[in-house]
Amino acid sequence: MTYSFLQHYWCFIVSLLGAILVFLLFVQGANSVARSLGQTEEGRRLVYNSTGRKWEFTFTTLVTFGGAFFASFPLFYSTSFGGAYWLWMIILFTFVLQAVSYEFQNKIGNILGPKTFQFFLTLNGIVGPLLLGGAVATFYEGSNFIIDKNNMIDAGALTPVISHWANASHGLDALLNPWVLVFGFAVVFLARTLGILYVINNVDDEDIRSRASVRLIGAAVPFVILFVAYLVHLLLKDGYAYNAEGIIYMEPNKYLNNFLDMWYLTIILLIGVVLVLYGICKTVWSKGYNGGIWPAGIGTVLTVLALLLCSAWNNTAYYPSTAHLQSSLTLENSCSSEFTLRTMFYVSLLVPFVLAYIVYCWRAIDKKKLTKEEIQTDHAY
Repeated sequence: MTYSFLQHYWCFIVSLLGAILVFLLFVQGANSVARSLGQTEEGRRLVYNSTGRKWEFTFTTLVTFGGAFFASFPLFYSTSFGGAYWLWMIILFTFVLQAVSYEFQNKIGNILGPKTFQFFLTLNGIVGPLLLGGAVATFYEGSNFIIDKNNMIDAGALTPVISHWANASHGLDALLNPWVLVFGFAVVFLARTLGILYVINNVDDEDIRSRASVRLIGAAVPFVILFVAYLVHLLLKDGYAYNAEGIIYMEPNKYLNNFLDMWYLTIILLIGVVLVLYGICKTVWSKGYNGGIWPAGIGTVLTVLALLLCSAWNNTAYYPSTAHLQSSLTLENSCSSEFTLRTMFYVSLLVPFVLAYIVYCWRAIDKKKLTKEEIQTDHAY
């Protein structure tokens, strides 16, 4: 195992976690349309109890994603999570609101009322995917930061800081880029699409399922339009490449070249897109079909995985700087030591066992479809 192999391996692991996280955003997506899926209080509780069974998976994956990035590429962690902290703080705050809202919306003594906490769930369902999508878009569009490793050897610096943001917005300036917003809203509508597919599969209520089929079209069409628009933009734009000496430079059609050079990523991307469209179209056209979440979910993981790997492999700067080109982060200049990556490699061999446990818990939770009778129990949200 060479140092380069370990860098690419951990890039794959982090990208896979990010892809799984995007799939699990179906929880946020379903919450954002819960009021239109369940037009009665009982119907809305069905939707919230359905997503309430899975929200821990999303939150845990988000934390694991950040932890894996910290361990394998600490300079990215300190630059993005430390510099763009307003962006990440808002994301984490909405996820904390989500956790609190599930537990307290129908608790006795809730002076704010259920609708207040249901509003918080809707807020998380929109803001969370939007900002997470915007954060991913910065892997292609760039961020406004500067890195100076000489600060670590500056004897006069009381608190040496390697990286800092070039303005006071600390990450929120990314939302001024229209293409970041296009990708962010694509993730919002993808989350809604997956959320509706999940509710159709998980909730045993014909009224909600029939209404969800109509809402599915309203979420899927904007997602497809926004995703295709951004994908075309991505393939035609200049990208951030680096040479053997580590010098960053702009390469025309860099991401298109990546997909041509790494043909296997192109195949993964195409399979993922086809699976997502298959899950959506079959659910819309086949009245009795309710398993669309699985092909669409697997397709989402494959598509996002291919996109994330395209942003880092093949001598590509995965976190480009718009303030100072040579500050852009690559696999080589931002990773942990070879010893750390090698040690974590052996630890990562336990990941399949963790995934197997998650699958087991998922199947146990979903052994029985959610019904109106179940939300009358003491364990209902």
